[in-house]
Amino acid sequence: MNNYKIIDQDTWKRATHCAVFRNCVEPAFCVTFDLDITAFYSKIKQKNLSFTFAMIYAVAKCANQIEEFRYRFLDGQVVLFDKIDTAFTYLNKQTELFKVVNVPFAGNMEEYCQTAKQAAEEQKVYFTGPLGNDVFQFSPMPWVTYTHISHTNSGKKDNATPLFDWGKFYERDGKLWLPFSVQAHHSFVDGLHIGKLVEKLQAELNLSAD
Repeated sequence: MNNYKIIDQDTWKRATHCAVFRNCVEPAFCVTFDLDITAFYSKIKQKNLSFTFAMIYAVAKCANQIEEFRYRFLDGQVVLFDKIDTAFTYLNKQTELFKVVNVPFAGNMEEYCQTAKQAAEEQKVYFTGPLGNDVFQFSPMPWVTYTHISHTNSGKKDNATPLFDWGKFYERDGKLWLPFSVQAHHSFVDGLHIGKLVEKLQAELNLSAD
């Protein structure tokens, strides 16, 4: 588990908001939007990198930069992790069943893609056990261009792991667009923070293409 600090909820500015949404029937919310991946897709293909792994890296990099995406509930307390790692679904094309692969968020994009590819190919079991609290979950769905997505609900209100999904990209006005979704726990993340992620992520996709 990555390092974390326990939050003093008596002095934490978000304590009231956290408590209100923690008691909601459904404390998570999901937002879908389009990302311009025109330049990013071209550059990734030139570098012969996996688009999926490169996207996971870019999203994890940006989300880690926003404090609100690193808060979690742990043993009844609120904690803030120093770093969040990645967990993603990976399809076995022969069985058409997916496995969940855990990969530390480390290195540059090329190094991460190599590590993720190796981990995904070498893992034989579908599930290695319960996901850690200090991960971002990724579940790409590249077969469908969608405008909305929903997720299964375990019924655990303290599950604050953000989920990131994207669908099949499409062309519009000469550009490639990717439907992208973020699900986050409202105790920690507001629309403002989703907006910050959108801004950072689009800038990162543009920058990564340079």
